[in-house]
Order: sequence, then structure tokens, then C-alpha cells
Amino acid sequence: MENSSLFQRLRRGLAKSREGWAGRLESIFQTQSWDEESLASLEEVLLSADVGVKATQRLKDAANLYIRGQSVQELFSFLESEIVHILKERQRSPVIPPLSQSPWVMLFLGVNGVGKTTTIGKMAAQYRQDGKKVEIWCQNVGAEIIKHQSGADPSGVAFDGIRAARKRGTDVVLIDTAGRLHTKSHLVEELKKVRRVVAKEQPGAPHETLLVLDATTGQNGLQQAKVFKEALEITGIVLTKLDGTAKGGVVIGIQEELGIPVQYLGVGEEIEDLQSFDPDRFVQSLFGR
Repeated sequence: MENSSLFQRLRRGLAKSREGWAGRLESIFQTQSWDEESLASLEEVLLSADVGVKATQRLKDAANLYIRGQSVQELFSFLESEIVHILKERQRSPVIPPLSQSPWVMLFLGVNGVGKTTTIGKMAAQYRQDGKKVEIWCQNVGAEIIKHQSGADPSGVAFDGIRAARKRGTDVVLIDTAGRLHTKSHLVEELKKVRRVVAKEQPGAPHETLLVLDATTGQNGLQQAKVFKEALEITGIVLTKLDGTAKGGVVIGIQEELGIPVQYLGVGEEIEDLQSFDPDRFVQSLFGR
């Protein structure tokens, strides 16, 4: 899909966030005198948008040094550039180029209800559109299924999935995992076991370990993420349901608090609404540029 179309989808998906904080920021920036009260108002807006304590403090400190008599447009541009800078700090090039090994194994983490299985289905469909052979749970998007009966050992399912993928010449294996946080210790050990089995069957795997979080849960998502971070090294975050919240700043907050790059955004129901994360495009959409 063309970049212009993807950009429009992102803008539509961030409409609630854009309407929620752009107007409030403008009223702050139009104040005649920039003082402690103005800084406190800026802090309030950023925190209410779920930008997070760490990122909010960084932006507040930078604003205090920069803002002296600039126009509203200049102030918006300044804030945009600072947010892009924060977001790009966490972005990093993969150690192994994507899809450079076959099968390319991706492990998905997340509690039940965050949109994990839906995300996997969309990603499988996108890979299929690119001509890749994919194995995952979602047959309706053209991917083959490796599935055991309910209650089966998750690591056994992962083992069979990778073994079958190698025999069939599959390009990509997407592995769903359990997400029952009320049994934290059991979940952590289960995920560690899945990872060990995957690595044993396919050296270097999992090549990506993605944590799926629901943007509408705000700070609760951070607490969930910390549990999963205890269990496995997470390479990236998938933030879903951004179209359903006015707190798009959660993208900034989660990345800054966890030190893990956001890699994908979910901004709607369609396959194309799962997008690779681009800091510049995200901030432009967030501010309505």
C-alpha cells in the first residue's frame, strides 16, 4: 500500500488523540507569559495523554529552556521535534535483517484481550500479500494452522509448529502464547520454556519477541509489560487499539518507561491498519500536520 494511504489511515486512527490534546496545548502556548503555571499546565496535558512521568519531565525541562517569546507554530514545532527525538532514541536496527533466516520465527506475548491474536492474523495476512508462506492460527487469512487440543503443552505446540514449518518450506512462523497474568509465576516459567524449545529446534529463534499491549489500558499496560519483561527479552512492542483512545501519548510513555522500541501500531480493524512504527509519521499525525 502507498505511503500516502497508510499515512491517512494513521491520521484517522489518531483523531481522538489529536482532538484531545492539540487544542489544550495551543491554549497553553498562547499564554502571554511563560511561567511556572504554564509549565504545570503543560505537565498536566502530557500526563493526561499518558505520555508518562519520565518523558513528561524531559519535555517539561526542554520547554523551560527553549520557550521564551516564540510563536505558537514555533512552539508546536519544538514539541514535535523533541518527541520525535525521544522516540528515535529507542529505535534500533535489528541484529539480524528481518526474514534473513528461514523460517523466521516471531513470538508474541500479551495478556488475553489486548488484540494479540487479531494482530497475529493481520501480520500473517500482510506477509501473505508479500508472497510469503506463513504458519499460524488464522486460516482465514491464508495461513496454515499448527494447533493442539486445549490444555496441550504450549512448548509442544511451538516445537511442532517449527518442525512442520521447516518440512514445508515455510517462510514465517508466528507463535501465539498464553496470557493469564493471574498465575504470574506459572506464566513466566511457561514462556521461558517455550523460548528454550524454540531456540533448540531453530537456532537463533525466536528472531523477534513482540509484546502486544492495548493502548486503551494506559498505565495498566506498563504493569503488564514489566511482568513479561521479567520472563523474556522483548525486542519490540505492538500497541493496539490506538483508534479507541484519546491518549495517544501512551506510545511515548511506554517506550520511554520500558526502554523497548515500539515496532507496530494498530489503528483500526482492517489488515492495513496494523502499521510499522515510524516516529516522524506518528508525531505528524498526532499533531495534525
